[in-house]
Amino acid sequence: MTFKSTLIMVLTVALFLSCSTNPFTGSKTLALVPNSQLFPTSFAQYNQFLGEHNVITGTKDAEMITRVGQRIAVAAERWLNANGYQGYLSDYKWEYKLVNDEQVNAWCMPGGKIVFYTGILPVAENEAAIAAIMGHEVAHALANHGQQRMSAGMLQQVGAVAGNIAIQDEKSRNIFNQAYGVGSQVGVMLPFSRGHESEADRIGLYLTAIAGYNPDEAANLWRRMAKASGGQAPPEFLSTHPANQTRIDELTQLAPAAKAEAKKFGVTSFRPITKF
Repeated sequence: MTFKSTLIMVLTVALFLSCSTNPFTGSKTLALVPNSQLFPTSFAQYNQFLGEHNVITGTKDAEMITRVGQRIAVAAERWLNANGYQGYLSDYKWEYKLVNDEQVNAWCMPGGKIVFYTGILPVAENEAAIAAIMGHEVAHALANHGQQRMSAGMLQQVGAVAGNIAIQDEKSRNIFNQAYGVGSQVGVMLPFSRGHESEADRIGLYLTAIAGYNPDEAANLWRRMAKASGGQAPPEFLSTHPANQTRIDELTQLAPAAKAEAKKFGVTSFRPITKF
């Protein structure tokens, strides 16, 4: 294949870009894998995961996860409807599960499939912090971050293939592969991921406030997260996530705007923060 053919191939792939819209920013996003394909795969993987793990049901903690998740989902629908995105959640199949695992983690798959690990509960300490985590994870799904990461990974692979086809000299090709691997990861993919985390923090904070939870607690949560990690984290430029202090500072600055947004939906006071 000639370089010209390679370029045409890359450009053909590029034609599929910008075919999805982030409702919270209005910007076009990578969407090489449509939700019509992504959601069924996500649902199947979620069911498989639940079948292989110890799902907790019928406890106060499990009921809390469901209660908070439902409130965040309602907040998301209210915001989307008010901003011209009626029906945006029509294909979502919300599900909230608590899994017995020591990991300090939670996640939301495309289409609204959510898991909280029991290991995150001691760090959260209260329902408002659970709401902050829930809002953040739901925001990833609503903003199509999973779809974008898959699409970006596909383009990263296409770029590598194109370079290897275009460069005929083996020594030059080896140099390209080394430079491309590091450069595309540190210079593109990791900043891309950190940008998603910051965006999910902002969107999630708005949803948290609209759901009736004090957004000030999000920064406190990350102070506890930082303490729980013992300071063990890679430099920010080598991480998929912003540094803990970066998140704390940004969440602190965003809290007043989240309160103002919640006020538009009639939320002028928040649920008391009490430890569970």
